[in-house]
Amino acid sequence: MFRFITRRTLGAAVTLVIIAAVTFFLFFAVPADPARLACGKVCPPELLEQARHNLGLDLPLFAQFLAWLSGIFAGRDYEGLGHCPAPCLGYSFVNRAPVLETILDRLPLTVSLTIGAAAVFLTFGVATGIIAALRQGKPLDKIASVSSLIGASVQIYFVGTLALYFLVYKNHILQQPKYVPFTEDPLAWFSGLALPWVVLAIIFTANYTRMTRSTMVEELGEDYVRTARAKGMSGRSVVMRFALRGTMIPIVTIFGVDLGTLIGGAIITETTFGLQGLGQLSIRAVTNSDLPMLMATVLVAAGAIVVFNIVVDVLYAFIDPRVRLS
Repeated sequence: MFRFITRRTLGAAVTLVIIAAVTFFLFFAVPADPARLACGKVCPPELLEQARHNLGLDLPLFAQFLAWLSGIFAGRDYEGLGHCPAPCLGYSFVNRAPVLETILDRLPLTVSLTIGAAAVFLTFGVATGIIAALRQGKPLDKIASVSSLIGASVQIYFVGTLALYFLVYKNHILQQPKYVPFTEDPLAWFSGLALPWVVLAIIFTANYTRMTRSTMVEELGEDYVRTARAKGMSGRSVVMRFALRGTMIPIVTIFGVDLGTLIGGAIITETTFGLQGLGQLSIRAVTNSDLPMLMATVLVAAGAIVVFNIVVDVLYAFIDPRVRLS
């Protein structure tokens, strides 16, 4: 197991470096001058050159990338701007501050949005899928199937806009979404993110319901499940101890991808509800051609997906005894 985790971690590190390099070199294909953005619209040529030198933009592209990469491990000094301690993800051209400070400021909102929504859609999706599989062909199964199909067909911006109108602006059932740190006021944290959680749950629950139902139906027909029933085990024990473990393999897979994607920045969700998380930060970085901020958000998104994929692979061995890691 240790060798497997080490091998996957090294592979993940290489993947992240490749993603960072591709993002870095593609950025310079855009006809925008980061030094002019940092210097301002009215900037004399001498100040423009000074800004380019302070930000390290007068170096060759490969040297700039190596300087950015080494800054993650050893920190980096910017002339006229000060020292950026490790892990230094760069110095924002627009905010004129270390990128990591802005990332850490926005990350709690995105993590809170992800954790709350994931808890809701995983619980309801898996539970509904199990019930539908156990009631196969009955009205409850058909209702769950139709509901999941509708839920998978709609988009976040559509459901989110309707939810805002009916639940916030018209009927005042919920408050306007906002983020309050959990440590400051747990109740305000919950109420401020309840609506985005519900909307995300509507979208994501459909996939988990369909996946759980189809996999559970297959597992209930397996020989080892029939053997357990023949030995006199109760239906609940058969489902929870045997069928559910096999069902969780694809569920864990898509759950890991969904978590990585949401933590990387739920751009549409944050835009719909006016939340200032990593998704909005990445949009602003693209709009302002802020390379360090753009690379940092891309790296966080890619890192989240890679890390959760590794966690999913490790969990396979604990969920399903048929899986063996060499």
